[in-house]
Amino acid sequence: MQILPRDFIETGEGLFFAVVDRVMENERVLCFLRYGSPHGITVKLDTAAANSLLQTYYPAYLYYSRRLNANLHAVPLENIKHHHSSRVRVQSMLESNISAGPIVNAIELKLVTLIRYLEAQGVRPEDAGVTGSLLIAQQHAASDIDLVFYRRSSFFLAQRAVAAGIENGDLQALDEEDWQAAWGRRGCELDFDSYVRHERRKGNKGMLDGTRFDLALVVDESGEEDRGVWVKLGARQIQARVSEDAYAYDQPARYMLDHDEVGEILCFTHTYVGQARAGEMISACGMLELSNDGRRRLIIGSSREAPGEYIRVLWGE
Repeated sequence: MQILPRDFIETGEGLFFAVVDRVMENERVLCFLRYGSPHGITVKLDTAAANSLLQTYYPAYLYYSRRLNANLHAVPLENIKHHHSSRVRVQSMLESNISAGPIVNAIELKLVTLIRYLEAQGVRPEDAGVTGSLLIAQQHAASDIDLVFYRRSSFFLAQRAVAAGIENGDLQALDEEDWQAAWGRRGCELDFDSYVRHERRKGNKGMLDGTRFDLALVVDESGEEDRGVWVKLGARQIQARVSEDAYAYDQPARYMLDHDEVGEILCFTHTYVGQARAGEMISACGMLELSNDGRRRLIIGSSREAPGEYIRVLWGE
C-alpha cells in the first residue's frame, strides 16, 4: 500500500486524517486529523479542535516522532478502514464522467472540467490527484478544488497553463473577496497586502466559474532520507538570502540559504510553499533546530496555522 502526503486515511471511528509524511514509523502513518464527528456529523477541524478531540476520546492517535522531533498524529496500519488515494479519486471521477454520463455534483464536474482543460494544455491527467473535502466526498457548494500533482514537470506545466488561462480569460483570477477569504482561512502572519503580493506570483491559484482552485506538488519518489537527529533550540527570526529554490514547491518545501548560521528552511505549511526565489532576501521566523552533525535549519509550520511563523520577501528593504 503506497500512502503519499495529501492522501487521507479513514479509521473505524469515522476520523479522517491527512497524511503528512511518506515515511512510516512503527507501522504507523504520520498524519493530522482534519475531519471528525464530535457531534455525530462529520465536520472539518482546525488544529486545536483536532488535538482536543483526540486527547479526549482517541489519545492513542497522538504521537511523538523522534525522527521529526515533533508532536503530530499517527494511525497504525491495522486501524485504517480506508485509504483515500488522491490520485485514484481523480481517475475515478474522470472515468465516471466518460462512462456514466454527467456527474451530479457540481464541484466534481468542475474538477473534471479543470483536469480536461489542463490536459488540453499538455498536462497528463494520470499525474493529478485531489485532496481536501473532495477527496473524501465531504464537499459542498462553496468548497475549493485542491489539486495535487505527482510529477514536477506536470506541476510546473499546470502552473504555466493556469497563468495563461487567466491571461486569456479561460480561467479567472481571485478577486478581492476571494483573497480576503483565503488570507483569513490560512491565519497567515503576513498582513493582507503582503500575503496577496506573495501569492499572486506563485501561479498556483485561480477560479473556474466561481470556484477557487489550488495547485500543489507531491513528488512521487522517496528521495534520500535525512537520518540526522535534530533538537529544537527555540524560536528564531533571521534574515538571509535564498541561494536555491529548486524544491520550493515540494512537501515539505525547502529553501537553501546564504546565512552564517542557518543552512536551510524546511517548510511544512502550504502557506509558505513557493514563497521566495533564489537571490531574494527574506525575513523568516520559525523553530531553529540543530542536528547531531552540527547543521542548523529553521522549521516553518509546526502546525497547519503556524502562528508566529512566516517567510517574507524583503522587497526593497
